[in-house]
Amino acid sequence: MSINHLAPSAPTILEPARRTEPSTVAQAIRFIRQRHWSFAVGSLLFLTIAVLLIISPWIIPHDPAAQSLLRRLAGPSAQHWLGTDHLGRDLLSRLLIGGRFSVVIAAVTLILCAVIGTLLGVISARTGGLVDEIIMRVVDLLISFPDVIVAIFMIAIFGPGYTTLIVSLTIVGWTPFARMARGLTLEINSREYIRAAEVLGCTKTFIIFRHVIPNAIRPIAAISFLRFGHKLITVGGLSFLGLGVQPPNADWALMLAESQAYAERAPLLVVAPGLAIFLTALSVTWIGQGLEMKGRNASKAAQ
Repeated sequence: MSINHLAPSAPTILEPARRTEPSTVAQAIRFIRQRHWSFAVGSLLFLTIAVLLIISPWIIPHDPAAQSLLRRLAGPSAQHWLGTDHLGRDLLSRLLIGGRFSVVIAAVTLILCAVIGTLLGVISARTGGLVDEIIMRVVDLLISFPDVIVAIFMIAIFGPGYTTLIVSLTIVGWTPFARMARGLTLEINSREYIRAAEVLGCTKTFIIFRHVIPNAIRPIAAISFLRFGHKLITVGGLSFLGLGVQPPNADWALMLAESQAYAERAPLLVVAPGLAIFLTALSVTWIGQGLEMKGRNASKAAQ
């Protein structure tokens, strides 16, 4: 018998079972299920609208600017699913293309307002003194002017256009974010990890971008979604008055303005763009409400 056969065998080391990471889709589903019901419904609705608007250039059945006076004010049919307008243009095609202008202008304006307002509010609270006083007095001054009045004033000087519309709505729109960011920063400044970072000699810039903004981003994101509907309706109101998107470009509010005289004969001309504005604003508002409810529940649990 060999020596190797008599030697005791080495104990078998069992490797721990490897944990399988959930897929991205599974993580997204779990993230949505942990939120308020309004967040899930709003996300699904807004995602559907966003996807339709993104792929609209490839799925629209007709050229949105093509006119056919022989088919003006036609009802829904196999060729024109939602009918045609007073110039014979396909309503479905104009609805899909027109939403791109309305939603993009509102989204770009909101992002600029959130970024500018958050940075100025955080800087105001972290710096204090004269800088804080100047920024807050500017906020008090600008917040007293309605954004529609400022937009009309700017458009009267520089003329209608996308850039004028975005700039005019941003001039006043950043003020609520600045106030909220300042209040959140003052609360965060009293926490222990901020004091520890200051004792360690961290710069103000590092503290702002590493500790303050990441801890204030959730409530700011919630208020951003809640204000998206306001921006969308404001952009629509200016376009309805002829101060926003100009013909022949399609826009939901501009479609509403052009279809007033034909509402009795072709009610879909009014119902379709109006419903599109309503559902888009409602979906984003639901997302904001869901994030706000999650933040409140987290605060109650922490207390």
